[in-house]
Amino acid sequence: MSVWSFDYYPHARFIAPAQGAAQLWRLCFGLVLAAGLFLVLTQLLFGTLFQVLEPATVNAIMKHGQTGQTATGMLVLLFQLGLLGVSAALVVIMVHKRRPLTLIGDPVLALRQFIVVTISMLILMAAIWVLPPYDMGGPLERNMAVGRWLLLLPIALVAVLIQSGAEEVFFRGYIQQQLAARFRSPFIWMLVPATLFGMAHYLPDSAGSNAWTIVAWATLFGVLMADLTARSGTLGPAIAVHFVNNLSAMVITSVPDEMSGLALFVLPFGMADEAQMAAWLPVDFGIMFVSWLVARLAIRA
Repeated sequence: MSVWSFDYYPHARFIAPAQGAAQLWRLCFGLVLAAGLFLVLTQLLFGTLFQVLEPATVNAIMKHGQTGQTATGMLVLLFQLGLLGVSAALVVIMVHKRRPLTLIGDPVLALRQFIVVTISMLILMAAIWVLPPYDMGGPLERNMAVGRWLLLLPIALVAVLIQSGAEEVFFRGYIQQQLAARFRSPFIWMLVPATLFGMAHYLPDSAGSNAWTIVAWATLFGVLMADLTARSGTLGPAIAVHFVNNLSAMVITSVPDEMSGLALFVLPFGMADEAQMAAWLPVDFGIMFVSWLVARLAIRA
């Protein structure tokens, strides 16, 4: 079957569990409930920290968690975002009367596809590192000692996997499944979750004039992940691409002023350097497209 095929027959298997309770009111209520559960779980997380740590320490963690510029703050931020997946799981139990595991599709197939696509993506990332151009407009700067980075690497991998997996479960699992069970048009079940995902990346205070370009990047990323999910019938490929993308951007090389707490290197420019960011965003679009194509090739094999 061609890598360019848009035959989404595996998607029918993926959305089948959602068809028994696909009313729009359930989805709307579920989204409101998920937001509430996310806030409650976040409060429980920080409430627990206040019970076991000094208040001043917790306040510092919460402050650093807003930008992710320290390792602790970044881990807290990633695990907090992981609560989005927990919220989606609770919603499908309470509102849609189905098992949370149905959000990812066939778990055995999802795991196999995740492994294959992750390996393919890691090979792609290695190729990008060794091929020209060999810098990002200047030499990379060391963000932390290699020894400390290696010590943090196992928990960083788990944290990024939880964060990227939770976002895929919520946007491509819960929202895409419910919309696709109600509407046949891909323009609805692809674009609505992707647009919500894109708007979640709207950061005008940090990105300045590039804010809407980043929203467009995230929206297109959401569309491509929706395509991978529909093409594969599970969340495995989308989670793999999201995981490796965030691993590269958060754990290997990050911008110095945002979410850099776990990165080994930081770029020679930050989000505030709007001109340089604007110059490199088209490269990010290109890498995203190639990543999607590599993932499509991997699940076709």
